[in-house]
Amino acid sequence: MLPAPFPSDHNPLIRKLESIFPLTEDERQALLELPLQVTVIKEDQDVVREGDRPARSFAILSGMTCTNKVTGDGKRQIVAFGIPGDMPDVQSLHLKVLDITVTTLTQCSLGFITHEDLWDLCLRFPRIAAAFWRETLVEGASFREWILNVGRREAYPRMAHILCELLVRLKAVGLAEDHACDLPITQIEFADALGITAVHANRVFQQMRADGLIETRGTRLIVLNWERLKEVGDFDETYLHLIKQGGAAA
Repeated sequence: MLPAPFPSDHNPLIRKLESIFPLTEDERQALLELPLQVTVIKEDQDVVREGDRPARSFAILSGMTCTNKVTGDGKRQIVAFGIPGDMPDVQSLHLKVLDITVTTLTQCSLGFITHEDLWDLCLRFPRIAAAFWRETLVEGASFREWILNVGRREAYPRMAHILCELLVRLKAVGLAEDHACDLPITQIEFADALGITAVHANRVFQQMRADGLIETRGTRLIVLNWERLKEVGDFDETYLHLIKQGGAAA
């Protein structure tokens, strides 16, 4: 069960699922009662590795992770950033051998759930199984958007696009407001996500600041011109398939 600091309305997993799928009170309660083994893992540690055969999955309760692949000569490509509420390896419930590595970017609190308990939950609550299925479909849509971003946009709009995505996702789970959020991602990590060098990523950030698009204060990102940032990044949040105000799913 999640620790006391996470009541129902602030439970990261519930918040994430409800950002893409409407849950009933019974379903929310079932998620609250999931037996979790909560573990704190320091930054820059692999939680699961490509080739693993895990018997459990995990939800991010706090902190950030990245899902990545590594070439034979050691070059890393980040293919997704994980935020609180995400279950980056939920596919291991069906795909027994992992083809990804998930690494902590910050110190993270992770809730591990055995596959046996996940199967039991999904059998007892088919709509929760549908919510997990929708989550994997949204993840696939995000991968397609990332391929487009890295393959067809220049570095400046690439960065704008990923900043827009992160801000929208964090806002959907209550971790951003007024176009500002904590974003503890280094320029090296952004570079690995965008397929550019860290030096190039630094130059892009400097240019964005000079252009009046963003401001950074330590790990805090403040977007000064949201509409312009979306325009520069060619950003349309449809691929995130978030539930809109009033309960309609996109």
